[in-house]
Amino acid sequence: MNTYTIKFMAKCPNNDAVIIYALSIESKVTIMVEEIMSVVDSLPRDGYHEDIADSLTQALPGRQTLTAHHHGVGIETVRGGV
Repeated sequence: MNTYTIKFMAKCPNNDAVIIYALSIESKVTIMVEEIMSVVDSLPRDGYHEDIADSLTQALPGRQTLTAHHHGVGIETVRGGV
């Protein structure tokens, strides 16, 4: 099992607050670091947490956990399978 982690930022579409996201991917297959970075870099610069999680799941394999704090509320979204 491989675990990949990356942090990135996006704006909240409701009030333009910058949100720091942490993505963790668990995968039985090798995922190139450059692929993960490319997918993250291609994400819209604003969006809702769950929509971002859906986009990541469509682009990358494995079980993905996306966490962030939105205005004091912690959100954790899990998508995909191992």
